[in-house]
Amino acid sequence: MAAWFKKRNTKIVRRAFTCKRDRLTIRGTEYRPEGKCLPIAIVSHGFMAFQDTVRKYAETMAEMGYVSYCFDFCGGCVVKGKSDGSTTEMSVMTEVKDLEAVIQYAQSMEYSNPGEIVLMGCSQGGFVSAIAASRLNDKIAKLVLFYPAFCIPDDARAGRMMLAKFDPENIPEIIHCGPMRLGKCYVKDVIGVDPYQEIQDFTGDVLIVHGTKDKIVDIEYAKRAYEIYLKSNEMHKTPGVVRFVAISRGGHGFSPKHDKEALIYLKEFLLI
Repeated sequence: MAAWFKKRNTKIVRRAFTCKRDRLTIRGTEYRPEGKCLPIAIVSHGFMAFQDTVRKYAETMAEMGYVSYCFDFCGGCVVKGKSDGSTTEMSVMTEVKDLEAVIQYAQSMEYSNPGEIVLMGCSQGGFVSAIAASRLNDKIAKLVLFYPAFCIPDDARAGRMMLAKFDPENIPEIIHCGPMRLGKCYVKDVIGVDPYQEIQDFTGDVLIVHGTKDKIVDIEYAKRAYEIYLKSNEMHKTPGVVRFVAISRGGHGFSPKHDKEALIYLKEFLLI
């Protein structure tokens, strides 16, 4: 059932939506302002998180005139996840497929503009969004990455991923990562990946925001991505805008204070 609410004099309709990836059902929430031919914004949550953790970003972009979506990745949530799928069958690459399915769904709505899409992701969701943007390059206008986890392939090769430890030469079928059980596919799908090669084909506008005190993903990964995007854009006929912002003393997953600052950068970027 749709729910109406009003923020900043902008009437927005909120409703649950579903779409399919293979035989799995993806469940999420759409935030739609009034109007037709609306630009699309899709926000992806991080590892072990769920859609509510990025809801404020979807709401913010809806207030700015985007029909916005957040959703639960299949098998990507440790609690409260509403989409189908097991955590032992989830990986960065299955999440890319989930995001591609949501993109197709959003493009099919009669009130959306399929040619104007913003992808935004946090942590692992940032890595996923960056890969999808690279693969769909011409279909994505803007990419927003908050503390993107480009470290995941290096962590897999080191046998240390978040709370999990394993032998990368002999990957177990089940990997215990705190409260989450991961499958072998989580490691296998990224252990041979060069993250910067995966993302380099995107030539649209990019905003990267990362905390200087991030203890989970070193800020150097974000700086390297920034350099890659600058190089890719310079080679394009119509170079886009590429911005990198370091949040002083920001951690992995911004505090309310740092998140307020990051939202300012997000809004400025969307107005370009």
